[in-house]
Amino acid sequence: MNKLQVLVFLDWYAPGFKAGGPVRSMVNLVDHLRDQVSFNIVTTNTDYTETAPYPGIVPDTWTALPGGERVWYASRKGINRGTWKRLLNEQEWDAIYINGVWSPWFSAMPPWLTRGSATRRIVAVRGMLASGMMKHGTLKKRLFLAAMKFFGCYRGVAFQATNAEEVRDVKRWISPTAVVHLVPNLGRRARGALPVRTKHPGELKLVSLARIAVEKNTLFAIECLNGLAGAITFDLYGPVYDEAFWRKCQEAIAALPPNVKVVYKGAVPPEEVPALLTGYHALFMPSQGENFGHAMAEALASGLPLLISDRTPWRGLEQAGAGWDLALDDRPAFTGALNKLVAMDDAGFARMSIAARDFGAKHDGSTAVVDGMLRLFGLG
Repeated sequence: MNKLQVLVFLDWYAPGFKAGGPVRSMVNLVDHLRDQVSFNIVTTNTDYTETAPYPGIVPDTWTALPGGERVWYASRKGINRGTWKRLLNEQEWDAIYINGVWSPWFSAMPPWLTRGSATRRIVAVRGMLASGMMKHGTLKKRLFLAAMKFFGCYRGVAFQATNAEEVRDVKRWISPTAVVHLVPNLGRRARGALPVRTKHPGELKLVSLARIAVEKNTLFAIECLNGLAGAITFDLYGPVYDEAFWRKCQEAIAALPPNVKVVYKGAVPPEEVPALLTGYHALFMPSQGENFGHAMAEALASGLPLLISDRTPWRGLEQAGAGWDLALDDRPAFTGALNKLVAMDDAGFARMSIAARDFGAKHDGSTAVVDGMLRLFGLG
């Protein structure tokens, strides 16, 4: 059987990792579908927030990666209308897969250049229309969407949503008649053995795997730690997206009592994440919204309980004994959950760790998702 030929546009791809979820989503998708889909990925030759190109990669030409995908690592000078038109017309593509909404070159230009095309076009909105995201720069975003719709860029385009709330977001911000396919993201393909962790009452080791940004609610998480008793550490992994916001976080860290230590650890390569998670007791990420939450899926696969907001697909955690998904306007609930974690002994933590792993496995659904993506790309 001939593989489907899919042309992909997204701002960052492997070996980059600092953009977080969107990159992880695409890497996992390639990993799961490589036997049936030939992915041809157009991206930049730098990582998120970086200016130095990836070492050892020749830009502005197709590069074959060991996993089978071809990647066009565009240089800054190579990102232009002419190059995009040439790549779009290079061959007959079975589908054009556009990741995100707001990027001028990688989200807006491809649907602009393919207006009226009969080629299957899919926009994966990647949580970018969620209420938490739309609160920031709302007028500018509304004007952008209005222009895209006015010029017919989304006419004939199908949208991929990863949960029911995202379906509603597309219907609200794009069009009530928009064609939306609900196909969740895929987690990392391989799963290792459940790590062995030790938990003593009166201690708590928390971790966050997210960029330092308003929508990730880093400041809220830090402030929730104020007043807790016990020996508490909270390690932050991820790039600093907003320096002004990070300064506020640093001020909040400085105001914490001596028993609470918050340390910024910088960005971490994705292949190091499973081993890194073995050193913690819970993932603490009360973000303002996630369309999937790859860090949460990774944590659950590692048997790490979650303390998150109720604005992600990972719901019903407390009932399953796998953590908490709480309303952001109920800070006492977060404080209560943190106190329970601090007081938890080794036996109680072991039970919660197993429940977290089981919860993640139950909600994996990778076979159905793979079938859904193949249909989205035109197979079957």
